[in-house]
Amino acid sequence: MKRFIDALAVAAALFATQTLLAAEKYPNRPLRMIVPFPPGGGTDIMARMVGQRLNDALGMQVVVDNRGGAGGIIGTELAARATPDGHTMMIGSVSTICMNAALHKKLPFDSEKDLAPVSLVASTPSLLAVGNNVAAKSVKELIALAKAKPGHLHYATPGSGSSSHLGSELFKQAAGVDIQHVPYKGTGLAVTDLVSGQVTMFITNMPSVLPMVKANRVRALAVTSLTRTSLMPELPTVAESGIPGFEVIVWYGVFVPAATPRPIISRLNQEIGKLAGMQDVKDRLALQGAEVMIGTPEELATRVRSDLAKWSKIVRASGIKAD
Repeated sequence: MKRFIDALAVAAALFATQTLLAAEKYPNRPLRMIVPFPPGGGTDIMARMVGQRLNDALGMQVVVDNRGGAGGIIGTELAARATPDGHTMMIGSVSTICMNAALHKKLPFDSEKDLAPVSLVASTPSLLAVGNNVAAKSVKELIALAKAKPGHLHYATPGSGSSSHLGSELFKQAAGVDIQHVPYKGTGLAVTDLVSGQVTMFITNMPSVLPMVKANRVRALAVTSLTRTSLMPELPTVAESGIPGFEVIVWYGVFVPAATPRPIISRLNQEIGKLAGMQDVKDRLALQGAEVMIGTPEELATRVRSDLAKWSKIVRASGIKAD
């Protein structure tokens, strides 16, 4: 037994030494940033922003690798199965890391066990908007209207299982109202019917509906973050409008394969954290309706754990199925 324990101690010491040596030589070749969606979307924009920062800081090219498919599952699995040496990262979001896990009974990866969090990057709240034909001028009035007409109001989403769908079901459950789901094939069609009065409300990301709000073609009642957004400080939150604790945000974060050495994760976190002080980064994010949201690996791990529990509960209670 003593020989076995001694052997384990030697193996652990050797592993620790190899880990430190790997971290000291890091990086020694170009890095890959996996984006589990096609080019052009919010996740892709975040990846290129972070990639440029790491390119400058580490002195090594960061190649953005778009691997779309299956709602982000294909790219996420690729990242989870990559060699854990810090040369492969991915931009994950609440959708790919938490909502997919809540919606699918079986995934080819475990969001908590197969991926190691590095840092939060940014977050974007949604807007709760209603058509101009809706009498409600506030969240409280909307809830009162829904309770007075159970089953008569409708909420739009860009598809079943989308973050908009889960967020709307959270609103229904938290407010105790019966509002019917109308799924669309995309955000654009949903906004069109919100404008025309075919549906009552739509919880969606800010860039999708903000032009219609500014043109007075739909009415924004609240923002879905816990605190007011600097992008629309005059707009109250849902939480302060009658549903305490209500939060629906899309966050973006950097993840690496689970066995990536801690010194490498710490270095990546340190460099990504410097984005918070860059005004050009804040300006670029604002165009996407997003704000900088930097944090430690532990804070991102806590966020993942919390949102996994939160959205799994909503899916179970509502019976939501992914498209």
